[in-house]
Amino acid sequence: MADEKKLAIISTKGTLDWGYPPFILASTAAALGYDTQIFFTFYGLNLLKKDLSGTKVSPLGNPAMPMPMPIPNLVQVLPGMESMATSMMKKKMKDKGVASLDDLRDLCVEAEVTLIACQMTVDLFDYTPDQFIDGIEYGGAATFFEFAGESDISLFI
Repeated sequence: MADEKKLAIISTKGTLDWGYPPFILASTAAALGYDTQIFFTFYGLNLLKKDLSGTKVSPLGNPAMPMPMPIPNLVQVLPGMESMATSMMKKKMKDKGVASLDDLRDLCVEAEVTLIACQMTVDLFDYTPDQFIDGIEYGGAATFFEFAGESDISLFI
């Protein structure tokens, strides 16, 4: 449809905290009637893997992350800090009733958001299709630009 709005998203990060924005925005846009695509490249490809249970959040280099007490950067590099930050974030999300990454991704699939894995990055990191969820597409930058060039909104996450 010529009057259908379009949203194009590039997802470049595959951590727990950076996984939420593309799925929340895409599922919301799809619910509002937007034709929506997410192009996953570099570390964003991790969000298309079948198993998201190992997805972590890193407090290092993330000074805005709310922590129960201030933690100096030097301490954030110690073993176990990433696991602690991930556990704290997952608990907070569960306590607040925030959907899991798996649930948000499933919602995008159900809402017919087009999920595109960057073929160059798949090749670069020696990924194979069996590592990813079913129903995704593969394409390069030109695939993204074709859709993004006609989009009403394009976001880089």
